[in-house]
Amino acid sequence: MNRGSPLLDSSATTASAARSDMASPVFQLVERSLLDRAIAVARDELVRRQSAAGNWLFELEADCTISAEYLLMMHFLAEIDQPLEAKMAAYLRARQAEHGGWPLYHGGEFDMSCSVKAYFALKLAGDRPEAPHMRRARAAIRERGGAARANVFTRITLALFGQIPWRGVPYIPVEIMLLPRWFPFHVDKVSYWSRTVMVPLFILCTRKPVARNPRNVHIRELFTTPPEEEQHYFWRPGVRPGFLARVFRGLDRLGRLLDPAIPAALRERATRRAEAWMIERLNGEHGLGAIFPAMVNALEAMAVLGYAGDDPRRLAAKRALQRLVVVNGSQAYCQPCVSPVWDSALACLAMQETGGDSALAASTHALEWLEPLQLLDSDGDWRARRPGLAGGGWAFQFSNGYYPDLDDTAVVAWAMHQAHDSERYSHSVNRALDWLIGMQSGNGGFASFDVDNTWYYLNEIPFADHGALLDPPTSDVTARVVTVLARVGRHQDKQAVERAIPYLRAEQEADGSWFGRWGTNYIYGTWSVLTAFAHAGVSSDDPAVRRAVGWLTVCQNADGGWGESNDTYAPQHRASGQTASTPHQSAWAVLALIAAGEAESDVVRRGVEYLLRTQQAHGLWSDPGFTAPGFPRVFYLRYHGYCAYFPLWALAAYRSRLRHGRLH
Repeated sequence: MNRGSPLLDSSATTASAARSDMASPVFQLVERSLLDRAIAVARDELVRRQSAAGNWLFELEADCTISAEYLLMMHFLAEIDQPLEAKMAAYLRARQAEHGGWPLYHGGEFDMSCSVKAYFALKLAGDRPEAPHMRRARAAIRERGGAARANVFTRITLALFGQIPWRGVPYIPVEIMLLPRWFPFHVDKVSYWSRTVMVPLFILCTRKPVARNPRNVHIRELFTTPPEEEQHYFWRPGVRPGFLARVFRGLDRLGRLLDPAIPAALRERATRRAEAWMIERLNGEHGLGAIFPAMVNALEAMAVLGYAGDDPRRLAAKRALQRLVVVNGSQAYCQPCVSPVWDSALACLAMQETGGDSALAASTHALEWLEPLQLLDSDGDWRARRPGLAGGGWAFQFSNGYYPDLDDTAVVAWAMHQAHDSERYSHSVNRALDWLIGMQSGNGGFASFDVDNTWYYLNEIPFADHGALLDPPTSDVTARVVTVLARVGRHQDKQAVERAIPYLRAEQEADGSWFGRWGTNYIYGTWSVLTAFAHAGVSSDDPAVRRAVGWLTVCQNADGGWGESNDTYAPQHRASGQTASTPHQSAWAVLALIAAGEAESDVVRRGVEYLLRTQQAHGLWSDPGFTAPGFPRVFYLRYHGYCAYFPLWALAAYRSRLRHGRLH
């Protein structure tokens, strides 16, 4: 990170001088000049990065698991792009950590599943097992129990490559597709990301194909016990699982015993239903569910089902995966998905807060791009719980018609409502709000994609060792929906807001923060809720607001910024504020405090100074840290755009208060 911004170099010391000088008119002129210049260069750079079509699209990076799986997929199908393979292998090597393995996020601890897949992918790409980096990785994996300790998804991959027996993975027969909705397990009872991943897996795990693996690569050296002799794939020796987990494990064993008795006609019928479900949702060159794990499973399932290599549907599924690849010089990696709607809507809000002709023109251009992407009439899996509800949402990606999400919908509607020509978007906003209201869960909260997706017992099934099978309501999504409902202020939405506020109050942690399901972590959740409270008319003197302000104040670092590691998703690392400051988390904290009425505080001023001091020469900000979880404790993301538009938004919001005479 460039700590020597041309906007605020050594003069930053002056900006941190004695507070007695800060009320002087001369200081305020200098401060405003620095602020204006910082905002102007950030605005100009963000405008420069806007596409000709009007959208913004920043890279979305995951841990090395996704790129390793891309390499594994090429070897499963024996369709190897050797130049791309070499660049992805270089990317994986460059991200091996000091502990010898691979983490789930920058600076994170060793992760078994990510390390096993990365090692396997590098060996497939031609890395010698005795190369120094491979020896280090192998030692780290074996010291921690070996590849048998990897998670379910990794073990399924190993089974497909013949590295472990199929008894090492959960029994998930394709006949699951025939279960009625009232049954304890049904695909409609799990989250969108789970069902799109699982349905093609049902086919793969029932057919039990063997990967083509043209170089005949194996990784027996990663096991401390020969994989065919391993007896503890599902839990460690000496660890007693809970009652439900033992019940489901017993049912898993029973299913395996009964599997040979399943009639061939019934299996064929179930397979065709899974195939039809998958093909109906293939989503062209944007892929099943528009997320990598579902897309790669679908492509492999199509190959197993006999779709020819030149079948248009298989070709489209392959191109969908290729579109996720990012090539940077000698390295390449695969994104888990793309985020154009989310990036564009948030950048739009930053531009609207910035104001001025160029910023507002850019936001209008983005809204013109977003408007036709609203999903008004398409079918979607959400209709299983709300069959009579009219559509009105937006998806996260360029195209994902079956899966609009509430978070994107709320942010797009928010940006449309506060546009200078908001009347133009009134129909889109009303349709969006009608859909959001219809998607409220019974506890008053809002989830990401579904309604009342709270079948928590399903997290105990053997397949769900990642603990992210469901999509329950969360504080951050609920807060975003409350924000837009309160901003627009329709009479018919009042009851929904009144139901959501108690949900948010109940979700507040004892220390005053809120958990951030879709952003890291408590700083993100607290920003989200304090923003919602401000728009919903919750007083800045409210005890919940004061507790949150106190928590943010305590968490501020000595340099004026805020930082929080993804470690806070693990129970033993609950405390935040002990991590190096980051631009995006500092921006969230500043925005949260401004929303809570703290714009005039020394805490906010110091946060603004941190953002000014860390701005880079090109006008934006940068940080290598991962900014959000895909699934807490399992899968993390780095939104490259978060260091672009959030700091600009925070600085512009601070300036807005400064201009209105509410500071000092």
